[in-house]
Amino acid sequence: MLDVSRIRAISLDLDDTLWPVWPVIERAEKALTAWLGQYAPMTSALFANPHARHEIREHVMRTRPEIGHDLSAIRLEAIRLALYRAGENPLLAEAAFEVFFAERHRVEFYDDAMPALEWLAQRYPLVSLSNGNADLVRVGLGGLFNAAISAARFGVGKPDVRIFHAAAAAVGVPADQVLHVGDDAGLDVLGALAAGMQTVWVNRSEHLWTYDVHPHETVSQLNEICDLLN
Repeated sequence: MLDVSRIRAISLDLDDTLWPVWPVIERAEKALTAWLGQYAPMTSALFANPHARHEIREHVMRTRPEIGHDLSAIRLEAIRLALYRAGENPLLAEAAFEVFFAERHRVEFYDDAMPALEWLAQRYPLVSLSNGNADLVRVGLGGLFNAAISAARFGVGKPDVRIFHAAAAAVGVPADQVLHVGDDAGLDVLGALAAGMQTVWVNRSEHLWTYDVHPHETVSQLNEICDLLN
């Protein structure tokens, strides 16, 4: 059970908590492929092969472990490597990535997300906490959050307790007075618990909980959090 009296701030995951991420990534992949088809057709053909695309990404992650926490850097380097392997201009990588990145921010919020965020933002400082590369301003949420912490900028990702402590520090609240909200049982809930936070697991698809420790609350929609805190 939540101890509502202790909550002074809320940290929230983004992808698959506020919007479904895979439809967004699929659209962004298609936009990237179409752009490459016009400006780098051999690279576009290479990326059309799922096995080749996977191998290129794995190669980048294996040979560039220092960027393993940064999804944007991984994507950019994968595009650059594909251009090089296809015999086309690697200098096109930045422009190609921006095509992908622009589409990546055309998110469609879950119906419950915006009303819940607006309610929460009137009552608590909010900080986003994400292993992904979504930008709050580009998705239209800049005015609702007090701070944003991402693995790409911080240098490590969830479930490392350091990134949760950084989120708490960003809004000037001790970790044990932060409520973390997220969809990923391991990354969000277990990470936040280890950091000393209270947790709400957003379980939209009726997944089974398989760990020995448990979230303080489980919800299927974000408006249920407002009810819990009201």
